[in-house]
Amino acid sequence: MLPSEHAIFRQSRKFAAEIRWLSWWHLLSTLAILTGLVAGMCVAEAWWIRLPLSLVTGLVVVRMFILYHDFLHGAILRRSHLARWLLCSYGLLVLNPPSIWKRSHDHHHRNVGKAFGASIGSYPLMTTEAYAASTRAERWGYAASRHPVTVACGYATVFLYGMCLRSLLANPRKHVDSAVALALHATVLIGLAMVSPALMAFVVLLPMTVAGALGAYLFYAQHNFPGVVVLPRSEWTYCAAALRTSGFIRMGRLARWFTGNIGFHHVHHVNAAIPFYRLPEAMREIVALQAPGMTSLRLADIRRCFGLKLWDSEAGCMTGWERHRSKPRRSKLRPWKLGRSKLASMTD
Repeated sequence: MLPSEHAIFRQSRKFAAEIRWLSWWHLLSTLAILTGLVAGMCVAEAWWIRLPLSLVTGLVVVRMFILYHDFLHGAILRRSHLARWLLCSYGLLVLNPPSIWKRSHDHHHRNVGKAFGASIGSYPLMTTEAYAASTRAERWGYAASRHPVTVACGYATVFLYGMCLRSLLANPRKHVDSAVALALHATVLIGLAMVSPALMAFVVLLPMTVAGALGAYLFYAQHNFPGVVVLPRSEWTYCAAALRTSGFIRMGRLARWFTGNIGFHHVHHVNAAIPFYRLPEAMREIVALQAPGMTSLRLADIRRCFGLKLWDSEAGCMTGWERHRSKPRRSKLRPWKLGRSKLASMTD
């Protein structure tokens, strides 16, 4: 029998204590790697050297973002002025200004998986009934927001437009840092283009494209996987949302390093104060967290996640467009059942 939600949260508090020197190690070592990669691309002139360095830089940008994400949650390096300066400067550079990111992400944690909740900080979700009653323009807009191309172009769609331009246009006074992020990003691009257009492409455009696509997909798949549940408002709690609407993404050790353990997303939603490097430890020791909804970065699982378009409240599952088109006939669609590896192989 699983412990109560209060007991699960109480157990998680043990892991919400950061190891200060380890937080600094992760931050400074990641910064050093990122700086080394950029320096390597500036020194090297051959494209076949710059290309792999650029691709790896995109992955390290994702890892660095997780440190920024954890800092704004208060999970690491609390009350450190140096960490705030380093990480918030990084957020501006990669088109994630602190004001809009924290506001939208905090809203996401308070509302994820909630039926008829606002889509601030997350991908919009319609029920089959709401989709059937919507206009053609609303359907096109909804389909576009969850389309693989939109996610793959996350650099432009999610970060440049969604995080910066939209927030700035909506409330310029409240989101001045969005203007700073856009100006800083443009300055870097123009400065590098004046030196060498190729350098601009390898140092900024390609890494940001890789990081934007991976980051946007991870955020999508963590809450749009086979078996995910959308909860009525009367049943919604933080713990229920974590265990039923937030998933675990299986990855190898290297992928976990690049993504800062963000695949342990259900653990993060139970207690956002747990540092990213303690999420596997929390999952190993808290029994209630050891049977999450799961997916992976394999192509077949990516296709399955992208195939989930609408919430069917009658069937109690996510479904594709075919469920809407086949109404009122009963759909044969069932959630995909993913095989589960041993807990040790997931969390070592």
